[in-house]
Amino acid sequence: MMNRPLVCSLAVVSALALAGCGALPGGETAHRTVNVWLMRDSASDDFVQRFTEAFEAEHKGVELKVTIQEWTGIGKKVTEAIQGPGGPDVIEVGNTQVAQYADTDKLYNLTLESVRDLGGQDWLPGLAEPGSINGAQYGIPWYAANRIVIYNKDVFAEAGVKPPKTRDEWLAGTERLEAAGSQGIYLAGQDWYTLSGFIWDEGGDLAVEKGGAWTGALDSPAAQRGMAFYKELQSLGDGPKNADEQNPPQAEVFAKGGVGQIIAPPSAIPAIVKANPDLKDKLGFFPIPGEKAGTPCAVFTGGSDLIIPENAPQRAAAIDVVTALAGEKWQGELARAMNYVPNKTSLAPLVAGQKATATMAVGAARGRATPNSPQWADVEADNPIKPYMSAVLGGADPKTEAQKANERITGSLAE
Repeated sequence: MMNRPLVCSLAVVSALALAGCGALPGGETAHRTVNVWLMRDSASDDFVQRFTEAFEAEHKGVELKVTIQEWTGIGKKVTEAIQGPGGPDVIEVGNTQVAQYADTDKLYNLTLESVRDLGGQDWLPGLAEPGSINGAQYGIPWYAANRIVIYNKDVFAEAGVKPPKTRDEWLAGTERLEAAGSQGIYLAGQDWYTLSGFIWDEGGDLAVEKGGAWTGALDSPAAQRGMAFYKELQSLGDGPKNADEQNPPQAEVFAKGGVGQIIAPPSAIPAIVKANPDLKDKLGFFPIPGEKAGTPCAVFTGGSDLIIPENAPQRAAAIDVVTALAGEKWQGELARAMNYVPNKTSLAPLVAGQKATATMAVGAARGRATPNSPQWADVEADNPIKPYMSAVLGGADPKTEAQKANERITGSLAE
């Protein structure tokens, strides 16, 4: 492990520690301002206010200054901040963004804290793995969200279909929904996050690393099986083959009625109910089924990690902020306030009373993230996976189209 500068925890109360952490002669504590960047809509104003007040009450002499940042353009802003002269102290970043910031060598190594204080062995893999670079933990998992199946209870009941436990049951039930006159499922042709889960469930991946070089892997037998299942499922509805789930917004399509189910995060529920209030009590939820009962399908885990720049002016206090936000008390508060999955599998009971969120937590235990390359953002910007999917759904040869997409993925990851 790397040699690391000693830091002072604000929780340490010995006179020596107080002196080292900025206590003034006579028992007075130096005033310190900890600058925290959080992203728009990640936490409610009420949560931020309550956390700030509680933290400041427990850490005398510390003031939290929380600044809400916009997602648009945040990559450039964070990169400039961590390479500058100093500050902010804590930054929320998307879980799949950690690698690109760690690649600058400007993030503080939090491996010690993750093992000693934060119970990192229990973190959700879809949050923990993207934050770990070459064995060092730079991103601390904060919250997670992933896709579930949202279904219309009335449509299922009319067709005599029950929530499935396995992939085979899911296909059979969806076929019955389709035969009964509804769209069995509305699944857009370019929903590549959902495809990723099917690929991972088969044991494949979008790209693989060997000898420090990344290459596209969509032509592997496992990835091809995942695409074949996607094609079979997508055919049981009228989703467009050449558009993603936002074009048109699938929540609005589902809200019109006549659709049995969609694959979406629970954040789609308010949009569904807003478009059709009559569906409020008619929505049901189940994890995306896997091949075997009791083992849900792998899913893409979105969410955020917390990072501390090497140049953080108040590093010790920043560590305390991250420790608090990632700890059980505030994980529970955030999960209940925002319908998120907490950062640990052991904390799933905290959302047991929230049906959609609890369903999401079941899938999150098998969550994954996109390939952990600093250049993965370049792949998404060009995103050859989407036209690959459309081509296959349109009848093109899957292997040939996968190899074409692989070339573009490999090229982007090599830049």
